Amino acid sequence: MLAGRAYSDAVRAAIAAYGPASLSAEAAAFARAAAARAEPPTPARAKALLFAAGRLARFGESVGLAPSPELLLAHAVIERFVLVGCGTVSPATRRTLRTNLRYLARHAGAPPQPAPVALPRERAKAPYSDAQIAGYLALAAVLSTRARRMRASALVCLGAGAGLVGAELRHVCGGDVIERSGGLLVIVGGRRARSVPVLAHLHAPLREAAAFAGDGYLVGGRDPERKNLTDALTPALCADAALPRLEAGRLRATWLVACARAIGLGAFMHAAGITCSQRLGDIAAQLPEMPEQELIALLGGPS
Repeated sequence: MLAGRAYSDAVRAAIAAYGPASLSAEAAAFARAAAARAEPPTPARAKALLFAAGRLARFGESVGLAPSPELLLAHAVIERFVLVGCGTVSPATRRTLRTNLRYLARHAGAPPQPAPVALPRERAKAPYSDAQIAGYLALAAVLSTRARRMRASALVCLGAGAGLVGAELRHVCGGDVIERSGGLLVIVGGRRARSVPVLAHLHAPLREAAAFAGDGYLVGGRDPERKNLTDALTPALCADAALPRLEAGRLRATWLVACARAIGLGAFMHAAGITCSQRLGDIAAQLPEMPEQELIALLGGPS
């Protein structure tokens, strides 16, 4: 973690480097000026503010507003952007954009703003129980061919054991599951490349599925860009009427809850009075990276 002047230099460098091709020069300049005025504490926070300001400036240009703080950071413009100009983003992203823009407005000297219009919240999905995960693995174990058994088992283990969904799930190959630092890891590529410790009780079935897949994709297929790839596996895991429908989002929620329990997240948030996940992101950005062996011991241990 950087400190003092070096840390401020890193923030300034992040702001100065901002200039995505999707924005005009004027919109990018507005975003840099707005973010610099807010004096963000970390480069990560600076990038979040730049992203919000850039999106607002692009919206302003589309409706004929000049990229000036007095116009764009007015309460009415921010609310119009959130309600009208954010139709292509998720509800969570929309809320984050509004929070960051109101933050920028306060630092730009805007007058006190009225309470924002309530936005619909995207609630977290309910996790599966240990018994339900065991039931899905049992269904996977009796499928007609070994290929189907291994792919279905991998789907459950990657979701509930490593929290993968979507493109990350489809791109994992057998060779991306490795033994290292005393645990089992899934090496995730792409924009958010990382190593994810697998929960200990799912090591054995995932290890077997990875050995079967070899250099191929764990959940099958030749083209990981196929959006319906996992949809072909889930019906086979819904044959037991006693089990709820299998959903990738609920598998990830199962992993998230297991990890939150392991690190005592609920107790920390209650004691600190924190309810906003953005605050957790700001805190995490100031923490040193945990060594892999410690990460595995914390998140890859018994759940």
